[in-house]
Amino acid sequence: MTGSNFVDYVKIYCCSGKGGSGSVHFYRDKITAKGGPDGGDGGRGGNIILRGNHNLWTLLHLKYQRHIKADSGISGSSNNKSGAEGEDIYIDVPLGTIVKNAETEEFILEITNQDEKKILLKGGRGGLGNTHFKSATMQTPRFAQPGEPLQEGWFILELKVLADVGLVGFPNAGKSTLLSVVSAAKPKIADYPFTTLIPNLGIVKYRDDRSFIMADIPGIIEGASHGKGLGIRFLRHIERNSILLFLIPSDCENILNEYNILLNELNQFNPELLDKKRILAISKSDLIDKKKMSDITKTLPNIPFLFISSITQSGISQLKDLIWKELN
Repeated sequence: MTGSNFVDYVKIYCCSGKGGSGSVHFYRDKITAKGGPDGGDGGRGGNIILRGNHNLWTLLHLKYQRHIKADSGISGSSNNKSGAEGEDIYIDVPLGTIVKNAETEEFILEITNQDEKKILLKGGRGGLGNTHFKSATMQTPRFAQPGEPLQEGWFILELKVLADVGLVGFPNAGKSTLLSVVSAAKPKIADYPFTTLIPNLGIVKYRDDRSFIMADIPGIIEGASHGKGLGIRFLRHIERNSILLFLIPSDCENILNEYNILLNELNQFNPELLDKKRILAISKSDLIDKKKMSDITKTLPNIPFLFISSITQSGISQLKDLIWKELN
């Protein structure tokens, strides 16, 4: 999917249906001139419901559907007939979608499972017909309940990619190349920064038909948490990953310094990200000899690490083992 087709942020207006009014009616036929009340109830207004759909991975389908309205309930009628309910409107969204109030940015709900349904806006309840208000002291009630009003508002939908492993690194660290080697994903790969402009997901096959999902997140630069470069546009996708796999190339001048910069950007964006499990992979290890590896090892942070090469596939199998061990 091209970058222009990947949409992870939309603002939409939603409106549920109002409830139908209860009916004020009295029974009449050829032999009954003044019968008792028989006004029916109004129908419920339609709900606005979000539904998880694992076949979607972008909010593109909502980009051009900015106004979503449900039908109102129908008013009740004679002979105690209730009005029809307004049809519910279902909004299919990718797994990992969160909804916020557009004015206050208050979190409202999130969808993380296939076919998971959550009501965003409830339709108004239908009003009771006058038959409900008959009593010993009021034989002919000439009133009924109006239906409840609709609910409406502007909402922000944000997609946070769901994956087991999130690749974290500076542009051109080899994240896309690694993903293409360990999975069937075909991300764009080139020798210049910001080749990856959208998150790419790949299913990594492990042993005995086991697998896990890896996400290639667009490269972070220093100051990204404050909007620099691609800014925080894609940092939120890291929040849903179980493990953070830091990828730093072996030809980097100071691996520990780059690691600390990446860690600081994550901390500035969301300190809770530092609670996630971390693995460090030194990529492009085919460019260095064993002595250089030994020298680098002495400077690395105290987290699990491996030297890998996506070109020669050195260390790739061990990396899968390490990831699986940390996931389980």
